[in-house]
Amino acid sequence: MNNPTLATGAIIPLANAPKKMWGQAQGQVRDIAAGNLDADGTLVPATSEDWDWRLSVASIEKAGDFTPYDGFDRTLTVIAGELLELSIDGSKQAVELFRPLKFHGGSATSAALPTGEVLALNLITRTGAVRGNVRIVELSRKREQHLFGSQFGVLLQGKAVVIQAESERAVELRDTVVGGEDDSPRISGRGFMAVVSLDLP
Repeated sequence: MNNPTLATGAIIPLANAPKKMWGQAQGQVRDIAAGNLDADGTLVPATSEDWDWRLSVASIEKAGDFTPYDGFDRTLTVIAGELLELSIDGSKQAVELFRPLKFHGGSATSAALPTGEVLALNLITRTGAVRGNVRIVELSRKREQHLFGSQFGVLLQGKAVVIQAESERAVELRDTVVGGEDDSPRISGRGFMAVVSLDLP
């Protein structure tokens, strides 16, 4: 399990996460972070495979079935490529670039790739323990994007910096910034970012 620091303002480089195959060699996945929420909703990193939320980036290179996650909810966002077609319990869903789709992890889900392989941001949360939300924001140098407690910001496109106190650090493409309530980091730049919010139900 990739177990990075979840300190406020920390940058989690995607390149540091090891790749592993998923499904029947349908693609590769990198775990960004996983953990739990404590009683006041603070992020707690996982120390084992026992987690209530997990954020990852996966390539979908071949059509086929998704790994089921009974007792969890999934939010999938295509972050590279054009289109992913999902069949969820027999209902077809077209998932376009930067349009998050939430569905039950235990649903019978299969993927088709009408325009070729895609890259997806995956948020998995334990039903009844953590609520997850993913929204895509356009970054601006004029209006900084704040990242508060139990939030992550994943740079999907463009260039950005994270500003915290008097420091300014570059955020590389598909790297993740950890939010926080005290001295919350601010993101400035041009492009698009996925803001992932976790909270108690």
